[in-house]
Amino acid sequence: MCDTLVALKNSTKERVTIFAKNSDREPNEPQALEFYPRMEHDEEFVNCTYVKVPQVKRTNAIIVSRPVWMWGAEMGVNEFGLAIGNEAVFTREKKLEKGLTGMDLLRLALERCRDSYEALLFIVRYLEEFGQGGNCGFKSKTYYHNSFIISDPNEAWVLETAGKYWVAEKVKNVRSISNALTIKNKWDLASKNVVEHAVEKGWCKDDRDFDFSNCYSDKFYTHFARGRERQAYTQGLLEQKTGEIDVHIVKNIMRSHRLGENFTPAKGSMRDVCMHAGVLTRPSQTAASYVGQLFEKVQIHWFTATSTPCISVYKPVFMEAGLPDLKLVPDRLYDSDSVWWIHERLSRRMLGSFKEYFLKIRSQVESLEAYLHSKAEELRSRFLEGEASVEELKRLTEEAFAKSLELEKGFINEVKPKPSGLLFELYWRKVNSEAKMFL
Repeated sequence: MCDTLVALKNSTKERVTIFAKNSDREPNEPQALEFYPRMEHDEEFVNCTYVKVPQVKRTNAIIVSRPVWMWGAEMGVNEFGLAIGNEAVFTREKKLEKGLTGMDLLRLALERCRDSYEALLFIVRYLEEFGQGGNCGFKSKTYYHNSFIISDPNEAWVLETAGKYWVAEKVKNVRSISNALTIKNKWDLASKNVVEHAVEKGWCKDDRDFDFSNCYSDKFYTHFARGRERQAYTQGLLEQKTGEIDVHIVKNIMRSHRLGENFTPAKGSMRDVCMHAGVLTRPSQTAASYVGQLFEKVQIHWFTATSTPCISVYKPVFMEAGLPDLKLVPDRLYDSDSVWWIHERLSRRMLGSFKEYFLKIRSQVESLEAYLHSKAEELRSRFLEGEASVEELKRLTEEAFAKSLELEKGFINEVKPKPSGLLFELYWRKVNSEAKMFL
């Protein structure tokens, strides 16, 4: 389960497009943060998660956040400021055992396209040519179709799909998506026969009766994913803040829990944007988060590279400088050298004592982020004027990760694990045992 949003520059305080996504996956499913420079290719094909597709001569520089076992990515951005996030959606169309995953389509578009409209056309062309499919679950088998927010510094599109059928809506101000189809009977582009197919299936009577969301949704799985509720919540927050939206407001949305200050991980739900896993009804957890300030030149990308953004530091990353030399591609099992697993240990030690430590941790996280935000803006301005170097940009990213790790390791030693309810406790004991993690 995931949530993606965008606020175009006409709706933000600093007149810059802001894009964001939380990637929700299984709790023991590590997510890698990777930088790939612009590259030349001579191979004929590229092997995606389940199928191969023709390779191109040149691919763009990209930064992607991806589950470690997949080729494709949950979210990412390229050198032109094109940012994409995808959502699992549950539809009536047949799920293919083999095809391009939504994550494959996302990464391919980042590698090959320059702007949001080009990426939209690319994704639907590959969707129709290769189909979307394949198991997208880490340990449990999960098949679904996909929706996307595709954004660049100047415009954004929502693309919603069901098998090879799709509709697309150009974003006007602010927009969010979650694990449910949202486009009804108004769109800007659509696949051929999208209405006729629904009529043939008996999902509607005619074009006047047609509603893409209603006709193509699998109502059972859509209901239990709680995507409609999360989307209404994030859309409402964006609309309330239109004109005032900045990176801080967006980060707070991505960190939000529906119970607010009364939240504890044991009381969490599928309605939370910052999702914490727990027992059978809540199998997903926010594995990584990204907020991008999509300036026309020299964007600032804020990645957690860790789970549970409510207690994670968003670190500034610049496409021009890449990533620091840290273990940002985690092993599948617990590894004390991995950035992702270090944070995961802290998060899990806090499960039963979340309220006791949350405010203190969050205060330090926000203090560090305020410093990083000020430094990132100042460095960007100097870089644009030719007064700062690529090395300085990279040093800030390195400093951000170093200070974040210092903060987390300090709290790991301070936090005392406490019981959190029998069923919740038993669930996490099993999860930790499978990861070979000992708190």
